[in-house]
Amino acid sequence: MLEKLKLMRMRLWCIHVFLASLAGLAFFATTEAGEIFDKLRGLPSNSGEQAQQSPSLIALGKQLFFDKRLSANGTISCASCHMPEKAFTDGKALAIGINEQVGTRNTPSLLNAKFNTSFFWDGRRDTLENQALDPILNPREHGLTDLDSLLNAIQIDSVYSKLFASAFPEGSAEASAKKVSYAIAAYERTLVAADSPFDRFYYGGNQSAISAAAKRGLKLFQGSAKCVTCHSFDRQSALFTDNEFHQLGVGITRIANELPELTKRIVKLKEQNLSLDSSILHDIKLAELGRFAVTMRPLDIGRFRTPSLRNVALTAPYMHDGSIPTLPEAVELELYYRSTEIGYPLILTPAEKEDLVQFLESLNSPAALAPPREWQAPQTRP
Repeated sequence: MLEKLKLMRMRLWCIHVFLASLAGLAFFATTEAGEIFDKLRGLPSNSGEQAQQSPSLIALGKQLFFDKRLSANGTISCASCHMPEKAFTDGKALAIGINEQVGTRNTPSLLNAKFNTSFFWDGRRDTLENQALDPILNPREHGLTDLDSLLNAIQIDSVYSKLFASAFPEGSAEASAKKVSYAIAAYERTLVAADSPFDRFYYGGNQSAISAAAKRGLKLFQGSAKCVTCHSFDRQSALFTDNEFHQLGVGITRIANELPELTKRIVKLKEQNLSLDSSILHDIKLAELGRFAVTMRPLDIGRFRTPSLRNVALTAPYMHDGSIPTLPEAVELELYYRSTEIGYPLILTPAEKEDLVQFLESLNSPAALAPPREWQAPQTRP
């Protein structure tokens, strides 16, 4: 009877893998020891939904993502700041755009961005599609002045006409801003990475996947350090973010004396229907207002979106302004913030803080450490 159950389980597993391969889901691999590694382990159950998207749409989005011609002087692509080899960040404190212009915000990772409920540090966009064109049309990022400039850059390449026709087989094959945003978003939805040592331990039951120090760090993370208050996860999946907005005191002290004037400026910009994107990336003081620039709620002054902690050890420097250079320093700041929030000091020993860092380092995904070949920049023909 036991042998029959084992045989049935093996057959079911083979069917599962076969169906996954038919759907184009290259998510599974087997080690020499026979352990099954699942690229999506630890992510919500809808992680594989990109298989339902058109491969042609994803291919078009990938081409657009890496194409430097979608900038005013042909030097900037989406991948200039969201580098695959750096977990789709750039390793800089502040993003650097066209003509070496320095922005006001740190570049967030795009890995698992499909699970975000809002985008940019202040959450001013609500979908991947709605955020896709903002950097391209921002004078401090890609520097294109209007949608016509974007479409002209695309239409001069005969390769794109074929890609658009394949991605949008119904109706006109002509490029449009809407199609560009849909394609880039489709590609960005494929950028998922989990199966970290933590996932293999917590969801896969592999007790040797993480060190004893990382296990102690996990207990601190869930317990006395209170990290899980904002960087939440459960027994089903772990995004390590509550997708909410919080004020850590980073940067806000620099503008404390100017708050009345700065808030009035933001209100005036919105009344005049002027672009917040450009203003925020040009003025570091306005940028420190955070979520307030979107909601106009005084309680949102200085609040920023909680980033996921997946692959956090690969994405230094930290915080919305890139002002915290190392992971241990980020842990110190977070502990201080928790202390002010709960009203009493969170005192951890140096060894306990190191355990927390060890746990955070266990959140690195293989896909982020060694980007698959298909994430590399495609060749474009003039």
